[in-house]
Amino acid sequence: MNFHLMLFPGFLDKAVTLSYDDGVRQDIKLIEIMQKYGLRGTFNLNSGFLGINNKISAEEVVGVYLKTGNEVAVHGVKHLPLASVTEDRMVNDILNDRLALENITGGIIEGMAYAEGSYDDNVVDVMKKCGILYARTTKSTGGFLISDDWLRLRPTCHHNDERLFNLAKEFVAYEKKDYFWANQPKLFYLWGHSYEFDRDENWDRIENLAQILGNNEDVWYATNGEIVRYVEAFKALKYSVDGSSVYNPTAIDVYIRTLEDERVKIAAGKTVTL
Repeated sequence: MNFHLMLFPGFLDKAVTLSYDDGVRQDIKLIEIMQKYGLRGTFNLNSGFLGINNKISAEEVVGVYLKTGNEVAVHGVKHLPLASVTEDRMVNDILNDRLALENITGGIIEGMAYAEGSYDDNVVDVMKKCGILYARTTKSTGGFLISDDWLRLRPTCHHNDERLFNLAKEFVAYEKKDYFWANQPKLFYLWGHSYEFDRDENWDRIENLAQILGNNEDVWYATNGEIVRYVEAFKALKYSVDGSSVYNPTAIDVYIRTLEDERVKIAAGKTVTL
């Protein structure tokens, strides 16, 4: 039998993603920095506030976010703290945000971030019923492991975390270990609000971080949704009884490392002999 580890697309073992909330105009400047360094991510929008005060308008959403290679996700129509409201208000806030954003983008919206980081087990159950595939919390891990509890998704850290640059340098410096199972793929997952860079007068912080994390050939730069769907595709692989062949039933190419340190691509819809 062949044992294996998941690799990211292109046989990479590291990935970086960003998650920024509220759809504010400072996102434009943030995305310019992200593009400069090859970073990508997910922007969680409140459709009820689009075009109001400092928010991106509905007409700008596609150009600002999607055409720059990023993802749009739910943040609640009115940014409600879901664990503190009735179930009907919870459903209304999420489903109507999904509907509005899907109408704006022409795509299917399955991701979100919990407004104010507010959630509990009941909220998670309701999100499943609302068709939400993944939801980011505000609880940092300070690490790089990939959680598969998609509706309680924890980021590495906030951009104002005092550990930020040490974590970034540790992540970039990560190298393959001799012990096979120690080589689990690593994810650096950053979150925040871009208006905080204006408030705190620290745009240099995200620029400096992008210089460390960005434009590295051994890193996959992806949206939150791309990472979730990729991991799910890896988990969906089907093996023969003796482990000598593997079938990929999904529409996503999957990359693995075998115990013998061979790198194998299992193309979408294909069967590969190991």
